[in-house]
Amino acid sequence: MRLLERMRKEWFMIGIVLAIAGAKLEPSIGVNGGPLKPEITVSYIAVATIFFNSGLSLNTEELTSALVHIKLHLFIQIFTLAFFPAAVWLFLQLLSITPINEWLLKGLQTVGCMPPPVSSAVILTKAVGGNEGIVVTPLLLLLFLGSSSSVPFTSIFSQLFMTVVVPLIIGQIVRRYIKDWLERKQPPFGAVSSSVLLMIIYTTFCDTFSNPSIDLDKFSLLLVLFIICSIQLSFMLLTFIFSTRNNSGFTPADTVAVMFCSTHKSLTLGIPMLKIVFAGHEYLSLISVPLLIYHPVQILLGSVLVPTIKSWMVSRQKGVKLMRPTV
Repeated sequence: MRLLERMRKEWFMIGIVLAIAGAKLEPSIGVNGGPLKPEITVSYIAVATIFFNSGLSLNTEELTSALVHIKLHLFIQIFTLAFFPAAVWLFLQLLSITPINEWLLKGLQTVGCMPPPVSSAVILTKAVGGNEGIVVTPLLLLLFLGSSSSVPFTSIFSQLFMTVVVPLIIGQIVRRYIKDWLERKQPPFGAVSSSVLLMIIYTTFCDTFSNPSIDLDKFSLLLVLFIICSIQLSFMLLTFIFSTRNNSGFTPADTVAVMFCSTHKSLTLGIPMLKIVFAGHEYLSLISVPLLIYHPVQILLGSVLVPTIKSWMVSRQKGVKLMRPTV
């Protein structure tokens, strides 16, 4: 199962590259008003499909039991949706004097505003990536990038409600009636969401490549890649230090959850949300680039660090057992 999930993620990353390359080769297909009609098929149908799919796949019983970890839940929420975006904003004030493309910098801010992944192999990640992100993320985007959004505040939330919240609730209701069938057949929820997400990415970049005035310099792109790697490693180290203090009250397993849940960002929720908040914006694709980079980087860093973190967790758990008094 883990091997299949890993292969799916690898193919999805390849799919992102192919979707962008396809948009470069023939942008006229996916532009607004083009044959795909993304203003309808993507803005409404594709986004709603992703969240209906998420509603079907979310195991409410497991999510509810995970929410008993109130302290862990609060720490991750505060770090992800308060400290993270604020720290990135302060950092970007320094970077604003550099020659890095300003729209990529705005994209870095949107990364900071995103919630953790909704669908994850870790139940706790599901618990901290729920409806809070649907409400708080657009508020943060408007707070930090309000002048960049051309869509009225009320329109953003009405579309979010209709294309995100409603399909998610309907998916959960449908799941109650076909739960046994879903558990028996185990439909490829991840593959469905990934396929729809690739369509959204493709149409977003079709708009970019159809506009000759938009240019992305390689220097800015390389610097953004370096910045993203630095941010992830720094914040993982920071959460590790905070959660391993003597008075933190977190177990080694909690520390692992904190490190990954607090620093990972949701591409599945992020791209559709950017499509809604920045609807019609000519630089939407450039704003999306940092999130598209952040996603594979968090997977690669996680793959590299998992063996080390796992061995640390096992050794700490053994140490705790040895320290317990015998009766």
